[in-house]
Amino acid sequence: MLQNLPPIDLVKAQAIVYRAPIAEPVQTSFGLMHNRPALVVMLEDRDGNRAWGEIWCNFPTVGAEHRARLFEALVAPLLLSKTWVSPQEIFSRLTKDLHILSLQSGEPGPIAQVIAGVDMALWDLIGKKLQQPLWQIFNGSPSVQVYASGINPLHPEKIAQQKWTEGYRAFKLKIGFGAKRDLDNLANLRAALGADVPIMVDANQAWSSQEAKEQIQQLAKYQPFWIEEPITADSPLSAWQELATHSPIPLAAGENMRGMQEFSNAIESTAFAVLQPDMGKWGGFSAGVPLGQAIVNSKNMFCPHWLGGGIGLIASMHLKASANTFGFVEVDANPNPLRELLAPQLPKIVQGSITLNAAPGLGITPDLDALKEFQVPHYY
Repeated sequence: MLQNLPPIDLVKAQAIVYRAPIAEPVQTSFGLMHNRPALVVMLEDRDGNRAWGEIWCNFPTVGAEHRARLFEALVAPLLLSKTWVSPQEIFSRLTKDLHILSLQSGEPGPIAQVIAGVDMALWDLIGKKLQQPLWQIFNGSPSVQVYASGINPLHPEKIAQQKWTEGYRAFKLKIGFGAKRDLDNLANLRAALGADVPIMVDANQAWSSQEAKEQIQQLAKYQPFWIEEPITADSPLSAWQELATHSPIPLAAGENMRGMQEFSNAIESTAFAVLQPDMGKWGGFSAGVPLGQAIVNSKNMFCPHWLGGGIGLIASMHLKASANTFGFVEVDANPNPLRELLAPQLPKIVQGSITLNAAPGLGITPDLDALKEFQVPHYY
């Protein structure tokens, strides 16, 4: 990572919760999202620069408000306590200082998510201070491949055809809703898109190891590009390794892994063809950029996970751009006004790829006026 960065002297650190209503719930094997939340981090430094980050907060339903309170109680006071050398220094300090509290409270995940969203904003600030886009600061390329993600089990072929007209050339189907329904949906999607279009499938941890082996054999005839989290994320690596030996479909996981050691173990296991760290759940850029390079060096595909608002999405694109290699960033196919309002400068998708702009930092400015109708309080 970079050295000799401009110092960080913050005068404001704020969390803002948004919730947008949606007509159709977002479905997963473990639950529904009845609205679209986003938890935004806004940082301001002594020179008047404003920077933006986003904390993962989809689940549980009170997740956004809860994490906002964690940010304001635990993290904001530390951020404002001194002048900092770099985002990496802050990431390390927050991780160290909050480690025991995360264990005592039983909340290592939410606390890691808050730190990750802060790190996202800190690097946006660095980009603005240097007047460079993050993809350039990380020696990346601005071109990034994307796929349409989160395609629900209700008429997925219609959603995919709509997304094709929007420029997508790869698609991911939600499965884990029963063998017949999953197979019918995948068959319909393959028939609609043709034999050569990448179709990924995501089971969201729906199956036991034995169920996964059986389901994968049936799904394989439709040639999914990968199968994501067919078993629980905390299954022992030996279970993943055994499944990999039986699976004709490449295995993908990573959105629910946390910490460099867990990812290192996953890489060394050789069970995964695709690793998908979520920079809003753990790591931000400070850990995400070196992790991405480690994944690439291991000859695995690096495909950052994201399912939230527009700030985290554009940050994931910059993270993927830093790796300079083939792979995808997922873009949620479901309606979400917080995607476009938080990142009005999201690039247009052309033949399955986007090109990041050259504006400083993340290259976006949220539309705060338009977002006001979705802002909600986060105190009791």
